[in-house]
Amino acid sequence: MDADLKVLEEKLAKLLALYGDVRVENEKLRQSLSVMESDTALLKANMAQASARIEALMQRLP
Repeated sequence: MDADLKVLEEKLAKLLALYGDVRVENEKLRQSLSVMESDTALLKANMAQASARIEALMQRLP
């Protein structure tokens, strides 16, 4: 009985350690996603600005 409890305790400890690792990795992924979303928004704004400048230049062409 004690051996079974010891095995169960070890498995539970491993499961909790894995859970902690996954939580840390998940938080890192959330931060990375947030940075990438910000970068994407900035790039979209830059593209829109460049597009507007090109349109303005094209209208000035004869």
